[in-house]
Amino acid sequence: MKATATGLLVLVAIVYVLAKWAQNSGFGPWTGYVAAAAEAGMVGAMADWFAVTALFRHPLGVPIPHTAIIPTKKDQLGTSLGEFVGENFLSEDVVRRRLRSVGIGARLGDWLAEPANADRVTAELSTALRGALTVLRDSDVQAVVGEAITRRADAAEIAPGIGKTLDKIVADGGHRKVVDLVCVRAHDWLVLHSDQVMDAVQGGAPGWTPRFVDKRVGERVYKELLRFVTEMRDMPEHPARGAIDRFLSDFAVDLQSDTDTRMRVERLKSEVLGRGEVQDIIASAWSSVRRMIVAAAEDEQSELRLRVRAGLLSLGARLSADARLQGKVEGWAEDVAVHVVSTYRREITSLITDTVAGWDAEQTTRKIEAHIGRDLQFIRINGTVVGSLVGLLIYTVTHALGA
Repeated sequence: MKATATGLLVLVAIVYVLAKWAQNSGFGPWTGYVAAAAEAGMVGAMADWFAVTALFRHPLGVPIPHTAIIPTKKDQLGTSLGEFVGENFLSEDVVRRRLRSVGIGARLGDWLAEPANADRVTAELSTALRGALTVLRDSDVQAVVGEAITRRADAAEIAPGIGKTLDKIVADGGHRKVVDLVCVRAHDWLVLHSDQVMDAVQGGAPGWTPRFVDKRVGERVYKELLRFVTEMRDMPEHPARGAIDRFLSDFAVDLQSDTDTRMRVERLKSEVLGRGEVQDIIASAWSSVRRMIVAAAEDEQSELRLRVRAGLLSLGARLSADARLQGKVEGWAEDVAVHVVSTYRREITSLITDTVAGWDAEQTTRKIEAHIGRDLQFIRINGTVVGSLVGLLIYTVTHALGA
């Protein structure tokens, strides 16, 4: 394109020379019109050549003021470009208006409602979850989890809560099934271990008593014990069951209102939490949870991934049909986008400014000239053509008025 524009300049220059020669040789008045048009075309071509060249370098290497604009004003152009982007693309009104016109809620709903897209999002979330769990060091997480659980347990008094729960259980009769189970198991154990029970009783007798007396006492104790447990098992209204009910009710009240009982429970809680075995269990819980989550994330048929996929499909269907939910999602998206551009607008625009400032001036000039140079050469061509036409018009009007 440079050669074409320059060639057109050379052409009008040749035409001008030939027209002037023909005019001086008396070829007729038409030669004056041609010479005027060619002369004006040369002026237009040279003027536009100067303008185009001045954008990128000094014409003919002469440091004329206000030339070589791009290499000398590169940093200012970068700053202006950053400010332009910040004011016209990163303003709150522009961001909200653009996002509102996009209709993120409806589009997101339609997209998530497609099973293939829900599968894709589920897979990406699983990959991100596995990556996050892999990056985290077990020792750090275990320390945080252990410290958080211990601190939370130390800060909260558990006795009133236990008392309220126990009171509700006793009021609803939920403890009776436990008592039934204990009675059944105790009866079965006594039946299977009668000899051991009697031997234990006999072994506790004084050494001076006859052995047959010890045996009779052992048998008697065993029978009474078996009878007592059998009656408790078979009689829902047994006095011992009532005693258990009263004990648990009184204990529930003490847990909530008795200061000494509450203090003893707190001391017991502190002692239990302070044991190394308990701390090891708390710390090791993270390892178990992490393995479970990673395994679930890797298994495409795991309950975790199936539930996430179903949730995404359900969310997509609701977003597609519920205009109110769409409005909420769009409002959240707008708020997030506005927060980002408002908070980090300076960093975003400085990225443009610093990037342009880091470019080499000569290399930048060549890149820009390579991208827009073709259109700029058309300016030179147009300048030659328009200049010729304007010169011809002026020459014609001048001679017409002179005649």
